[in-house]
Amino acid sequence: MSSSVNPLVAIHSFGQSIWLDYIRRNILHNGELQRLIEEDGLRGVTSNPAIFEKAIAGSDDYADDIRQLARQGLTAEQIYAQLAVADVQQACDLLRPLYDQPNSGGDGYVSLEVSPELINDTEGTVTEGLQFWHAVNRPNVMIKVPATRAGLPAIRRLIAAGVNVNVTLIFRVDRYREVAEAFLAGLEDRVKADLPVTRLDSVASFFLSRIDVLIDPQLQKLAAAGGEQAGLAASLVGEVAIASARQAYQIYQEIFAGPRWERLRKLGAQPQRLLWASTGNKNPKYDDLKYVEALIGPNTVNTIPVETLDLYRAKGRPAGRLSEGADKQVLARLPELGLDLTALTNQLEEEGARKFSEPFAKLLAVLEQKRQEALAATTA
Repeated sequence: MSSSVNPLVAIHSFGQSIWLDYIRRNILHNGELQRLIEEDGLRGVTSNPAIFEKAIAGSDDYADDIRQLARQGLTAEQIYAQLAVADVQQACDLLRPLYDQPNSGGDGYVSLEVSPELINDTEGTVTEGLQFWHAVNRPNVMIKVPATRAGLPAIRRLIAAGVNVNVTLIFRVDRYREVAEAFLAGLEDRVKADLPVTRLDSVASFFLSRIDVLIDPQLQKLAAAGGEQAGLAASLVGEVAIASARQAYQIYQEIFAGPRWERLRKLGAQPQRLLWASTGNKNPKYDDLKYVEALIGPNTVNTIPVETLDLYRAKGRPAGRLSEGADKQVLARLPELGLDLTALTNQLEEEGARKFSEPFAKLLAVLEQKRQEALAATTA
């Protein structure tokens, strides 16, 4: 590839869209997000409670708004919702021209997550999902819902209500299948209600690097112990996350090709694309772009943090690699080593919930302190 071609732009020729896993008020105001859209071909934005915690608690960008909202009598949670909605609205507006293009391909979206405190609450998830949907009031917002047992029926109901959904915290292949089923069922509910299924988009966010972070040390321990299984364990180190993603993609190709899907497609429905998440490398022994380069393929999304975006711009090598490798054997052989992938990924789901709940609680504590300071200043 010519050195003059931006790899972030070129990757789209292989059918993959790059979304930015980051939002902060300053990049909305200083032209940075607009530049990423125009020069790097950025096609979407995702956010989560941890990202907002860093943005709001880690800067003064929001200080004036926090004081104003506190003086209006809002609680810390209500202040957070107002701040997050305002940022998402601005990001949606910047991406709206892309969304409005006839060939946008399901891009131009900004994702906003329901509270992590609702991870096991179906009714609460649906209620807050609808509240955020109406509060943002932009057609190109996606509401993020976790792929927990409680989240699955919420996904179906929100899709049935016409809400774009980004399904998050998917760590294993069988759960991905259930997510796709919830999406299809939600579309079918709309059809039964004589409601349109056109321009109703969803992505299924499959988390990657955390899988290897959990499983690699166990494989390395087995490899170091020697014995008959040492070679097998060593050969699987660093392979499980990408193998899981590729197997999920095979399921995606099956689900969105059969008669059930064809009935919906003829009514204007678009498939729920797989989105690769947690693609920033967490192991210094691996290539920094391991979870980007290996998973480039048609009708997929990769949401990456700023650091990975900068790395890919500098040294990315786009090529269609998603269908490479005999990856089913990687997952099939884990039981031979006594590793239960279902149990391990259940652990990841629980840890993932904590990774969002803890910064969210920290953010609310910071907002409560700032709220109290603002109220004290008004009465001083």
